[in-house]
Amino acid sequence: MESISEIESVIEEPLLSKQSSNAKGGFRTLPFIIANEAFERLASLGLMPNMILYLTREYGMQTAGATNFLLLWSAASNFTPFIGAVLADSYVGRYSMIAFGSVASLLGMVLLWLTTLIPLSKPLCNQFTDSCDNSPPTIHLLILHSSFALMSIGAGGIRSSSLAFGVDQLSKSDRDPGIQESYFSCYYAAVSMASLIGLTVVVYIQDYMGWTVGFGIPVILMLIATVSFFLASPFYVMAEVKRNMLSGIAQVLVASYKNRFLQLSHENEDGTYHLEKGSDLLMPTEKLRFLNKACIIRNPLQDLTPEGRASKPWNLCTVDQVEDLKALVKVVPIWSTGIMMGVNMSQGSFLVLEASSMDRHITSNFEIPAGSFISFMIVSLVLWVIIYDRILVPVVSKIRGYPTRLGAKQKIGIGLLTSCAAIASLAIVESIRRKIATEEGYSDEAEAVVKMSALWLLPRQILNGLAEGSSVIGQNEFFLTELPPSMSSLASTLNGLGSSVASLVASFILSVVERVSGIGGHESWVSSNINKGHYDYYYSLICALSFLNYIYFLYCSKSYGPCKDRRK
Repeated sequence: MESISEIESVIEEPLLSKQSSNAKGGFRTLPFIIANEAFERLASLGLMPNMILYLTREYGMQTAGATNFLLLWSAASNFTPFIGAVLADSYVGRYSMIAFGSVASLLGMVLLWLTTLIPLSKPLCNQFTDSCDNSPPTIHLLILHSSFALMSIGAGGIRSSSLAFGVDQLSKSDRDPGIQESYFSCYYAAVSMASLIGLTVVVYIQDYMGWTVGFGIPVILMLIATVSFFLASPFYVMAEVKRNMLSGIAQVLVASYKNRFLQLSHENEDGTYHLEKGSDLLMPTEKLRFLNKACIIRNPLQDLTPEGRASKPWNLCTVDQVEDLKALVKVVPIWSTGIMMGVNMSQGSFLVLEASSMDRHITSNFEIPAGSFISFMIVSLVLWVIIYDRILVPVVSKIRGYPTRLGAKQKIGIGLLTSCAAIASLAIVESIRRKIATEEGYSDEAEAVVKMSALWLLPRQILNGLAEGSSVIGQNEFFLTELPPSMSSLASTLNGLGSSVASLVASFILSVVERVSGIGGHESWVSSNINKGHYDYYYSLICALSFLNYIYFLYCSKSYGPCKDRRK
């Protein structure tokens, strides 16, 4: 309850007030950081849905080529945050990374917008026949590729460091688990709402007002986000990069191998272990003990300089370096449990296929577009975040008489189980839909619309929103809490890295199912004819794998032990 009241009290504090002009960080800086990523997501996602039309109609690309182009852009935009996180934590710092990403994103969007204003920047095509006077010259493709490359690089800069940079702004007294959790909730609610607006409003503007206005809106939004971020620069806490994370990890691995024949001591007698100046760690933990050999001092006169530093960093590391690597290794099993949930979330294209074969009318004159069903998941996510943070937590805390919140691992577990229920509901709905299609004689008509409301797909979307709102926030809370501050940017991108891996796993599962189920001339479960295939079997398989993944999570969670904020 206290954390909620503290968050709410910030609303009364003027942003960038003169009274606290000498102070750095605090809640007043968070709106600028959150808005920067929210506007970047709104702008980039607003460009994605109709981009296939722009490339085929304005650039004369073939559908397959344009699709592969956009897939590469999406893959790059999901992977660059990981690279950005490593660079931020090891070299340039989070502020510099976000600043660079903001400028790069803005330049990329401006360059893409200019292709709608300058005739010479794109080939002349007939949008009705999809034919061009000639194939796009090299200069045209260079401008196009440069714009997308800049946007991917910008996404890597902003998304890699924004969440962790916000945590940097909180003072030690503000880093109460409840306040930090509220920050995470507000962060994801804002980003999700921005995504929803991008996928609906911006796309609508492109459809009805043309490419120039439709691409100009993201430019304006990104310009506002960039300018507002820089305006608050004097008030940010800019944590310095204390050591190179990459070289630190490599040094521990090399030193532990070189010292593999040394005997380990259970106590730090006579300065056995190399301690970092000012560190609270007096000796390494017992888990992954073989790494402890990296910080054993064999000969103080030879191994240490007069200042107390390692004379050969590749032969001797500090206890802090060893524990940092251990922390990263320890979170990997729990991180891997989120991959299967990402596989569940990646079934969106099949959802559109099902929705298009069902009755999507709300009234006789209004029909929900098949591609808009993803909006229900985003709305569900935002509502869950608000209900949990503003209603459930205060009510339960008042009943129990002390602040009560779900732990990070509890949130992850709830999200995984809810995701399993979501895919199970989809399997049931698809089984009923296919049965109705067969009874109505539509087995050979893949595009036929059956007499079944598409609203039956909403339980899956609502449950997915709850799962996303619980698990993703829980994962980021877990990673940022368990990993050292020097790895905060990396911690905030681990969930995105899991999503990238999940896409590859989903593609592998789909390929195996298609090949195995089609053996012997049988119709594949994932046939292009949805009425002949057995997507219900495919979803049931995903559901079974998800449940096994949940059991795996329980084992990983028990093996991990208590989280830092739970240790007494």
